[in-house]
Amino acid sequence: MIDLDAVLLARIQFAFTISFHIIFPAFTIGLASWLAVVEGLFLKTGNKIYEDIYKMWVKIFAVCFGMGVVSGVVMSYQFGTNWSVFSDKVGNVIGPLLGYEVLTAFFLEASFLGIMLFGWDKVSRKMHFVSTVIVAVGTLISAFWILAANSWMQTPQGYDILDNGLLVPTDWIEIIFNPSFPYRFMHMVTAAYLTTAFSVGGVAAYYLWRKKHVEHARIMFAMAMLMAVFVAPLQLMIGHAHGENTMEYQPIKVAAMEGNWNRGGNKPLYLFGMPDQEEEKTEYGITIPNGASLILTGSRDGEIPGLRDVPAEDRPPVAIVFWSFRVMVAMGMAMIFTGVMAIFLFWRKSLYSFKPFLLWCMAMLPSGFIAVLAGWFVTEIGRQPFTAYGIIRTTESVSPIVAEQVMLSLGLFIIIYTVIFGAAVYYILRLVRKGPLISQRADTYYSHSTEVVGKIAAEDAEGKKDV
Repeated sequence: MIDLDAVLLARIQFAFTISFHIIFPAFTIGLASWLAVVEGLFLKTGNKIYEDIYKMWVKIFAVCFGMGVVSGVVMSYQFGTNWSVFSDKVGNVIGPLLGYEVLTAFFLEASFLGIMLFGWDKVSRKMHFVSTVIVAVGTLISAFWILAANSWMQTPQGYDILDNGLLVPTDWIEIIFNPSFPYRFMHMVTAAYLTTAFSVGGVAAYYLWRKKHVEHARIMFAMAMLMAVFVAPLQLMIGHAHGENTMEYQPIKVAAMEGNWNRGGNKPLYLFGMPDQEEEKTEYGITIPNGASLILTGSRDGEIPGLRDVPAEDRPPVAIVFWSFRVMVAMGMAMIFTGVMAIFLFWRKSLYSFKPFLLWCMAMLPSGFIAVLAGWFVTEIGRQPFTAYGIIRTTESVSPIVAEQVMLSLGLFIIIYTVIFGAAVYYILRLVRKGPLISQRADTYYSHSTEVVGKIAAEDAEGKKDV
């Protein structure tokens, strides 16, 4: 008979639901801000192409926003079902932060989302634009509170522990603006913008490749490449600062990211390796000499932490953290490369026509989602074996649950989420394939002679008479 581990199954279930959930906020945070820019450009220029782009992508935003809300609600229920001990001990700190997210962000988004989605011809253009901006701001406020809560779990401060083991807040400023929060918030928001940029860029590259909706695709592609040029290098700098902060407050996580077992200087940077947690070494390494010390400390002989600094039971699963970090960095470097190539091709006047680059951008469409997931694996798995770092262990946080019940619910989650996610992806792909509705007629105008345009206009007039 299989010996099921309730703690492991509860961790897998939460990992599955949060991984499913995070891809939607990571997309909608950036997409809401981008839609606000697109609508602002439409109001400023009066160019109908911006209107077409907005109307196409706002439908995709609606699907993803709805998926994010539903999956987020399901995820939060697990605090009570699988992690009730954790909720009991830290609820006085975490609970208000999640409540503030609902009061200051979700109500704001919900109030104006209807106008954003359905009010284009029902309210004034300025009012609709204001609604889009408010929804975009709401997504950022939501990210603020969620990341404040998550960052506190990584670098907790501003609390006391009572005799009964419960945590109580003593300083809300310290709780919210904990040491890792500014880096984590900026890193996540920037990741969301890049996720949106490469999604839009991939779709635009597909249109350019197929020579469909060309005028719209050129605008979308140019805006996406601007983000790759400026924001991708910025993300690298923010990530580096975040790594230095993590080395100060969570050194064992950094040791796992680097596959480094012994504290010391002159440590190599592993480009490739196979961490062996049993043997406590990283094998088959392809390294840059002194690279890890140089990057993390600014000095070739700078000292970096080692996994042997703590007992084996206080170390995270090293291989997952090690490889997730490299996947995230690889995606980031590929984004920077895309920006460099975009500059070169723009200078060569072939940005919209060089087919190998268009294929590359289509392949890069999921890169933001992959990087976000890999980054969250580093963050959350690297925090183990603690739920609140240094305060409460994961094994001490789980509810008194039966492993078979967790396994059953996990199986149901996987089935239901697969069906729902599949339906959402299918509908989004249909929207992408259909393209900007008005632009389909516009493409006909742009690509045919005046005679054909006149014929289409006559057909339209005749159709109106029939109606």
